[in-house]
Amino acid sequence: MKAIVQEEYGSADVLKLQEIEQPTAGPGEVLIRVQAAAVDAGVWHLMTGLPYLLRLMGFGLRKPRVRVRGREVSGHVVAVGDSVTRFQPGDEVFGFCESAFAEYASAPEDGFVLKPSNLSLQHAAAVPISATTALQALRDAGRVRPGQRVLVIGAAGGVGTFAVQLAKAFGAEVTGVCSTTKTELVRSIGADAVIDYTQEDFADRAHHYDLILDIAGNRSLSHLRRALAPRGTLVIVGGESEGRWFGGTDRVLRALLLSPFLRQRLCGLFAAERLKDLRTVVELIAAEEISPVIDRIHPLHELPQAIEHLRAGGARGKVLITP
Repeated sequence: MKAIVQEEYGSADVLKLQEIEQPTAGPGEVLIRVQAAAVDAGVWHLMTGLPYLLRLMGFGLRKPRVRVRGREVSGHVVAVGDSVTRFQPGDEVFGFCESAFAEYASAPEDGFVLKPSNLSLQHAAAVPISATTALQALRDAGRVRPGQRVLVIGAAGGVGTFAVQLAKAFGAEVTGVCSTTKTELVRSIGADAVIDYTQEDFADRAHHYDLILDIAGNRSLSHLRRALAPRGTLVIVGGESEGRWFGGTDRVLRALLLSPFLRQRLCGLFAAERLKDLRTVVELIAAEEISPVIDRIHPLHELPQAIEHLRAGGARGKVLITP
């Protein structure tokens, strides 16, 4: 089968389209024919091996432990392993996977759900990580409640577009922060207000927010706190900086150290791939409360270009890859 293979850390040219052996469905696993896979910020970090903290976390010190990238996938089940009870060949599924940038992928059945009828199989690949991350940020870390003022920084990205819709579904008043070319998109998915960060500083407004989600940002804690209500909550969802060792995760550490001394609550999110959360998301999609926003779809061999597009900040929603 064809797959994008990475043998070393580096820029996008380390990714090569190769013929490799097709995986099989082991005990408790399903084998799927990939319909689509999604690109997220984590793909760039794992491709480059930056920050170095990732390497120490078991992703490979000198070279990647996993040769084929890709964590969000959708497709048709073609085979099931021993003890699999939830799926059978022909099922249309999506979920979490280890090596999705390929024609076939295998993974434990507990990482997959059946596709709802009102979602295309291709677009389903945009859901698993981004939607569950947004859910955990709002519901678990942010403890969002109806009527709260919620600020979503990075509202036009993969996680951000889900966060705006989920916050509205939870009954919040939502303001999205994005660049000029993305303001109409953020309005179209339900934001009550949109701030163009190239024209206005969200921290200079008269009102403050009960909950702020800072998604893949790099703003200082002091800047974020200026926009936060006196007893509000800040949730840092990822982060980007030039630091080669921590790459933005140091903001989370500083937030955790500072929070006990403040009335405001500062925390970071380390998202988990949980089947129960994916099922919650499916229920919301089936009820037409949320839906994925797709920026563009690339063929498998254009994965390097897709990563660079996402890294440059041009994506509106999710970027997909099809075999």
